[in-house]
Amino acid sequence: MPKLGVNVDHVATLRQARAGQVPSPVWAAREAEAAGCDSIVCHLREDRRHIQDRDLPAIRRAVQAPLNLEMAAHPEIVGIACRVKPHQATLVPERRQELTTEGGLDLRRGGRRLSDAIGRLSDAGIRVSLFIDPDPRQIEQATRLGVPMIELHTGRYAAAGSGPARRKELEKLRKAVRLGRSEGLTVAAGHGLDYQNVRPVAEISGMEELNIGFSIVARAVQVGLKQAVKEMMELTHCHSRESGNPRKFRSSLSRG
Repeated sequence: MPKLGVNVDHVATLRQARAGQVPSPVWAAREAEAAGCDSIVCHLREDRRHIQDRDLPAIRRAVQAPLNLEMAAHPEIVGIACRVKPHQATLVPERRQELTTEGGLDLRRGGRRLSDAIGRLSDAGIRVSLFIDPDPRQIEQATRLGVPMIELHTGRYAAAGSGPARRKELEKLRKAVRLGRSEGLTVAAGHGLDYQNVRPVAEISGMEELNIGFSIVARAVQVGLKQAVKEMMELTHCHSRESGNPRKFRSSLSRG
């Protein structure tokens, strides 16, 4: 069963809407940890649209759970990461126009900036993961770059709806996990996962971690953050034979 990383970016999004002090992503990190999640995730973007520089050391100090910093391979952000020393850095693509990360890195075009970022972060003792599409070519390139971990972009799976299209995307994820594991990589996944679609991804053999943010924060508006995290853990940490009727559980979520 995969571990659950809770992304607190959208708590900071709400705070930044009024440029105030609340709600605090540091508080959210503590609440998620108290609910039992396995790691805390946040993304320090170049445009600072949600998480701010001051949040990183504060979150790092506030929780015992590992901190996974999502970031672009930008020299300034790499420098900040090397000072704060999160347990893990996940390198992601970043465009200022996007609402959220729209796809994985193209490692074949990463160039020197990407390899320099991997080297600097690794030298600082930070575990490096690469956020990529479930594409065999990208996985093979990740192996060549020498990172220990990849995170598979699940956005196309999440957007596929139901039926054959979703089954096709799920099979791509299964094959990517198998290939990644055969290459000696730890394999995680994330993006667009929610209470309705997460279960099949969590049940992929060899999947070691799921990183989820928006859907948990949105659910927290209805039930509180601790409860939202616990509900997600019921779906991600249990095999179907151990957790009753998942359809009935998802139905109860939709009713709030």
